[in-house]
Amino acid sequence: MSVTTNRSFSFTDKVRAHLEILDPVTWISVFPCLAGGVMASGSMRPTLHDYLLLLSIFLMFGPLGTGFSQSINDLFDLELDRVNEPTRPIPSGRLTKKEALLNSVVVCLMALAIGVFLWLYIGGIRGLIILVSIASGLFVAYIYSAPPLKLKKNIITSAPAVGFSYSFITWFSANALFSEIRPEVYWLSVLNFFMAVALIILNDFKSAEGDREGGLKSLTVMIGAKNTFLVSFIIIDLVFISFATLEFIWGFYHLVFLMLGGLVLNIVLQIKLYKDPKSGVSFMQNAVDDGFGNAIGQSDVAEHNAYLRFQIANNILFLSNNLFAAGAIGMKYMNA
Repeated sequence: MSVTTNRSFSFTDKVRAHLEILDPVTWISVFPCLAGGVMASGSMRPTLHDYLLLLSIFLMFGPLGTGFSQSINDLFDLELDRVNEPTRPIPSGRLTKKEALLNSVVVCLMALAIGVFLWLYIGGIRGLIILVSIASGLFVAYIYSAPPLKLKKNIITSAPAVGFSYSFITWFSANALFSEIRPEVYWLSVLNFFMAVALIILNDFKSAEGDREGGLKSLTVMIGAKNTFLVSFIIIDLVFISFATLEFIWGFYHLVFLMLGGLVLNIVLQIKLYKDPKSGVSFMQNAVDDGFGNAIGQSDVAEHNAYLRFQIANNILFLSNNLFAAGAIGMKYMNA
């Protein structure tokens, strides 16, 4: 039921609503990949010039690019939000549909403007990579939520779309910001893509009933929760194994042991979650409640909380290895 009222809202209320529809807690999801891409270049200098370039790409993919994906999603999910999330900016009446559309258009154009600026400023293939990345990311964000394609309705299209937008293009763009694309970055972008796909697949198990009623073809609806766990865990573990293999090939032997140790810990967590989808990995609940809750969200749904607990643990293990590897790659090229 809609909670829209006829009351007028102050300028401050409007500003807050415009910020809320961009969903700031989601911006952080692209930052580790951007940081990894920059570190792997080994070419960023501690100067105001380079810090401003770094800030520009963080703004382009974070508040603007990711913000656009969230605002456009709210526009096309309005009828669902009237029932499920009536306090969101549009169904609550704090923003009209026209104001929300304007919000989406403005942040989209701002993201594209930064992309065009970086393309012209950096030039060559590197600049083109950045422009094509943000343009394709914005396009995928639109068709993810908008009919007729609405990629989010089918896990076969939704998971790759998220992996592409949040993990794949961000590695390439951030690396291109300061150097030619390092050969190792091709591999890291692919590994991060598959990790994002695995987590999106796993995320679906918490909302299987709602997906089934809404006609969404999530993997859990198609093959059941337990099989969805197995598919997701297999992808995650293969990513860890592939990462460790690449680190060995690259000569980062100390990181191989760190990655394999993370794999063992992750398998232990996976077994706990598989056995108990509601209470598994319960020792991480304090991290959800007090540590990372504001960044990743909280939930009253037991299955969702279990997923959030696993997500925190998995991301700590995987992203820390990402940054260590990116740093080692960057040091290699700094010393070349």
